[in-house]
Amino acid sequence: MKNRALILYGLLALGYAFLYLPIVLLVTYSFNASRLVTVWGGFSTRWYGELVADQKVLDAAWLSLKVAVTSATAATLLGTLAAVMLVRFGRFRGRTLFTGLITAPLVMPEVITGLAMLLLFVAMEQSIGWPAGRSMLTIILAHVTFCLSFVTVVVQSRLAQMDLSLEEAAMDLGARPLKVFLVITLPIIAPALAAGWLLAFTLSIDDVVISAFVTGPGATTLPIVVFSKVRLGVSPEINALATVVVAVVSIGIAVAGRLAHRRERERQDSQRLAAEQG
Repeated sequence: MKNRALILYGLLALGYAFLYLPIVLLVTYSFNASRLVTVWGGFSTRWYGELVADQKVLDAAWLSLKVAVTSATAATLLGTLAAVMLVRFGRFRGRTLFTGLITAPLVMPEVITGLAMLLLFVAMEQSIGWPAGRSMLTIILAHVTFCLSFVTVVVQSRLAQMDLSLEEAAMDLGARPLKVFLVITLPIIAPALAAGWLLAFTLSIDDVVISAFVTGPGATTLPIVVFSKVRLGVSPEINALATVVVAVVSIGIAVAGRLAHRRERERQDSQRLAAEQG
């Protein structure tokens, strides 16, 4: 039994090392004074200074952030409406087609989606003159298209598990359907909305394939800039950029974990207080 436990712990350690050791090496070599990423030349923060001075990377990062926030917000709104329609409206004419259109981007290869969006934008520009060229707008439209499916699945699963008696009770008390949705349904599915928004934000800010088809010379996202730089060889500046991203994500996870822990502790305290008073 002891040998079995040692083997399991060893396999677990190997698994974690496989996942996180490359990240540790990346962060370490971001402080490398040498231009060669595989040769340690001493500790230095030189590459962070060059990263801050690289206007192309900063513009691409700002563009990616704006695209991700806009796309995630629009996808969350449209995905929520689609989920409500699929869960609350039951069987209706065209439901199968509507469901297929919503879920198609989940299984469609990104290269096919990107090519289809490019052909659509070119045809629209030739016929109605909009959108004019490939720009931030075309990237947002493309990202909303494939992010919407993920948001719909997340929100739909939460709506399907919701207790309908809460909405029925509110309507029995005289509340209109819109007010019931805003006051009762929306707060209950808020965690699913947040999860869908974060998922859409992550997919949008990380996308390379679809963005490569619909982007133009004046609108280049950060993943495309990184990909173009890596094709010429990994530089310590890219390591510094990746380290900044890892730091931002780690801080976000730590803050979210802290808030979740505090909320759980408050819930346990309230339950204990209610039990003592009862």
